[in-house]
Amino acid sequence: MGMNRYGARTFTLEIVAILLAIVFLIPFYFLVGNSLKPFAEILLDSAALPKKLNWDNYTKAWEIMKYPRAFGNSLLITVTSIAGLVWISSMAAYRMVRRPTKYNQILFLLFVAAMVIPFQSIMIPLMRVANWFNLMGSMPGLWFAYLGFGSSLTIFLYHGFVKSIPQEIEESAVVDGCSPYGVFWRIVFPLLKPMTVTIIILNSLWIWNDFLLPQLMLSGPELRTIPLSTFSFFGQYTKKWDLALAALVMGVTPIVIFFLTLQRHIIEGITAGSVKG
Repeated sequence: MGMNRYGARTFTLEIVAILLAIVFLIPFYFLVGNSLKPFAEILLDSAALPKKLNWDNYTKAWEIMKYPRAFGNSLLITVTSIAGLVWISSMAAYRMVRRPTKYNQILFLLFVAAMVIPFQSIMIPLMRVANWFNLMGSMPGLWFAYLGFGSSLTIFLYHGFVKSIPQEIEESAVVDGCSPYGVFWRIVFPLLKPMTVTIIILNSLWIWNDFLLPQLMLSGPELRTIPLSTFSFFGQYTKKWDLALAALVMGVTPIVIFFLTLQRHIIEGITAGSVKG
């Protein structure tokens, strides 16, 4: 009797999970399906399957948005920003954990508090500060902005994970003559791999898909990222949905593949940091 109840409950949960999955996949159906239709067919019935696969949308969108250049800009900005976040935040979190002075505790609380501040509230002051230092309209300015906005969450995640690392390992390395930087990069940082992978995935999803900050910081078509190039299909009076949807598919495909490849590390890293920390 107990097995029957368990089986029925499991079957019900599976049905609910399937229905939820379908609900979440519906936007992808509209995105991919309508990206293969002519503009008139989208206006006629956006929910129907395409009568004929129209791959010309992808060819035209590729040329108009200059996809290789936009992809290169997005990749460069994402990789360099995440590399800086991992490098600076891992060392900062390690220092705060291993040197729990009152100053470091206050500093960590400030980082945690910064996570709840919405970007829109500091958007205008950020533009003024960036203008003072001549960082507007350049990729370095955008890198510094991402380092500032991403460091709070990154330090918070690293901070919890560093606590799980036994200090005895570091003490043994010091006895063997390892320098402080050698202890961190040779002993501690390799142990941070699960959390590092989690941080790379989370920040990649954010930076790759970000639109507002590049829109504010970058100028000129040669610096456009994929979200900025996709937005060019939406004018004040016209919206080229057929080309825009094709551009959206090309824009999200790389990051979706990246996420699906490494998604299991997100739960592993966060769980390890929260439980052990």
